[in-house]
Amino acid sequence: MSTGLQIGRDGRLRHLLTMEGLPRPLLVEILDQAERYADGGHGDKKWPVLHGKTVVNLFFEASTRTRTTFELAAKRLAADVVNLQVSASSTSKGETLLDTLKTLEAMQVDMFVIRHEASGAAHFFAQHAAPGVAILNAGDGRHAHPTQALLDLFTIRRHKPDFSKLSVAIVGDALHSRVARSDIHGLRTLGTRDIRVVAPRPLVPVGIEQLGVKVFHQLEPGLDGVDVVILLRLQKERMLGAFLPSTGEFHRDFGLSRERLAGLKPDVLIMHPGPINRGVEIEGDVAYGERSVILEQVAHGVAVRMAVMAMILGDGA
Repeated sequence: MSTGLQIGRDGRLRHLLTMEGLPRPLLVEILDQAERYADGGHGDKKWPVLHGKTVVNLFFEASTRTRTTFELAAKRLAADVVNLQVSASSTSKGETLLDTLKTLEAMQVDMFVIRHEASGAAHFFAQHAAPGVAILNAGDGRHAHPTQALLDLFTIRRHKPDFSKLSVAIVGDALHSRVARSDIHGLRTLGTRDIRVVAPRPLVPVGIEQLGVKVFHQLEPGLDGVDVVILLRLQKERMLGAFLPSTGEFHRDFGLSRERLAGLKPDVLIMHPGPINRGVEIEGDVAYGERSVILEQVAHGVAVRMAVMAMILGDGA
């Protein structure tokens, strides 16, 4: 269903909802296009690819990095951008999601960038969007966060371009993480065979091994020999019940400290989608140390989101 919604009969990207089922050539095309934007080429940072187009950021969940980078990406492509404050909109008065979509469509919007707490919300919007109106998933529940995965892949590729030779460990709250699922699908599509999920038993999704990953419940063996470590935030806001004894115990058993970092490969990449819980999943000086590419991830988010928007609404130039 996702592939049919995402890709038109001409093979072009119509919506971006999930990494699952995204063909490898299309994924590589997005990353290659992002390279052009990341390398610049226009002194004023403007590429008039989406001149005359209107993009609405429709965020039902709070966000800083994602919303800001989407806004910058659209503006650098010369689009008109509207940031909708959902808490102050008609949805707080009882208007349904479908009513909101149709009302905004009537204002001749070309693309909706949507973040929502419900898994499947982006698919719902894509199924009901008018022809020519694009939906870009900025994170839906526990389901998917495709542009975060794309910027993660882009960052990895700039340092370690052969994905087939990589060992990648995803550490932390995989149960509640849409980033983990999207990263796994993207890594597999690009040929990575050794993908590991390292987490306490309560934070490992049931059946995740079916995605082709190995599960570890201890940090040291899970990180043995890896090339990339993707750390995940403990998402306490999504936890119902006692998943963990305490954040202190999580850091003791699964946090990346200076001592643990010293035991990894000298060229290991340390990544995190943010926001970071200092002293929980990672120590502060490790987060911004020489092996960390966390700030690169943030910077690359603009170029990657520019690439996706241009491929959907523009000519990709």
